[in-house]
Amino acid sequence: MPRASLPSIVAPAITQIVAWTTALTLSCTLLAGAAAADVYKYQDEFGNVLYTDKPRTLPAERLNVQSKKTDMVAVQARQDAEMQRLQEQEQSRHQAAANRGEEQAAAQLSAKDKAERCIKARERYETYINSQKLYEQLPDGERRYLDDSELAAARAAAKASMDLMCQ
Repeated sequence: MPRASLPSIVAPAITQIVAWTTALTLSCTLLAGAAAADVYKYQDEFGNVLYTDKPRTLPAERLNVQSKKTDMVAVQARQDAEMQRLQEQEQSRHQAAANRGEEQAAAQLSAKDKAERCIKARERYETYINSQKLYEQLPDGERRYLDDSELAAARAAAKASMDLMCQ
């Protein structure tokens, strides 16, 4: 079996390396040329100010535009800060929604309590109106019945309480 010589094996690899190096150098040169391109400012026939790398009319003012490489660390830091801000904003929205939910639940409970107080005040008023006699319980457990003026005052107070609770 014939043995391949070292130059016949190495030559294609060297050719490939040279081709890749040439391609890489050419692409870097093109990219560098794009970054260092001239920018011109001129006015067209309508008086509009235009910016281009190839002015159609002369004279055109050549601008000194400097470009920098993007600092990826700074870009990442800005993106992280923006994401943090958005997350905090979303948390505050959820917190506000939860607070609104709690306020609505409290308002519903309050409305329910108000309705119950109204019902009780109305029942007390109806009891005072329909009763012939009302009494108060004394500390010793005995009953003292209200006279007519006290009965009228108790009925008026019950009516005022019902009106207030049932608004």
